[in-house]
Amino acid sequence: MVWRPTPADALGREPRPVSASLGRIAASLGAPRPDVLRAVFSRWNEVVGADVAAHARPVSLRDGLLVVMVDHPAWATQLGYLRGDLLRRLEEAAGPGEVREVEVKVAGPTGARRTRSSP
Repeated sequence: MVWRPTPADALGREPRPVSASLGRIAASLGAPRPDVLRAVFSRWNEVVGADVAAHARPVSLRDGLLVVMVDHPAWATQLGYLRGDLLRRLEEAAGPGEVREVEVKVAGPTGARRTRSSP
């Protein structure tokens, strides 16, 4: 059996870019839209500043929870102090309600330590 696309006019619509469907599929899985991921992950250095970005990086974003990995427990504490400012900056970059909580994990042998921040 050979797959053949249905002619666009038979369905009454024009072909759409794959990116249009990816956002819908991502939302059904609890993942954010591609533009939100781009705003958080690609603009991380701009959002948090070079000093923080040198020690902390975002690793996942799902259902409004951003997981950030830090290289030392002191940076987990520092991000806890910066919680309000961090959430405000993420809202400016990604849009309202896209990042509602931040969970910080420490990389390495002490990686079991977690801190969670929310407004």
